[in-house]
Amino acid sequence: MVLSGFLLLSKNIFAQNEIGPEGGKLLVVLVATLLLGLVIFILVRAKSVLQSINTALFSGKRLRIDIEKDRKYYADNLQLVVKNKGNKDVDMDQPLLVFDNFWFKRKFKLKGTNNYHFYPLILGKGDTHTLQIELDRFYNHDKQLKKYPKIKVIIFEREGRRLGSKSVYLRKTLVKF
Repeated sequence: MVLSGFLLLSKNIFAQNEIGPEGGKLLVVLVATLLLGLVIFILVRAKSVLQSINTALFSGKRLRIDIEKDRKYYADNLQLVVKNKGNKDVDMDQPLLVFDNFWFKRKFKLKGTNNYHFYPLILGKGDTHTLQIELDRFYNHDKQLKKYPKIKVIIFEREGRRLGSKSVYLRKTLVKF
């Protein structure tokens, strides 16, 4: 609809008695189309970001997520610490562990430790939850994961809303992404 309106308004630009299209006019049309697409993309992204901020600020549910490594580089163990800083209880779903290489992502849902599944977990107001994550289990599953420099933990609520995330770099990279 917007494109057809744009073409109707630009009828005077194209309807001239010239034999071939001018490069300047085609360039203007191309740039205008790209700018319109960019504005639409930014508005859609801003809407989703604002919705997540509004649900986090006004729902009374806030989590503080920390990830601690056992070594500065090439860590073997991570410790995930989640603290409920809000004024309501949080029904936390299984954390999502994302191994991130600039081009690829591998996602794993964390269930618990020592064959003990304790998710979903209700985190009361002011409570803290700690989870030890051994990375060797993931590396044994897929040897390529050792090449992934970044790990991110995303925590969702049982209803599916995203409560927060935290990332950590396991090895040096040329560019932080």
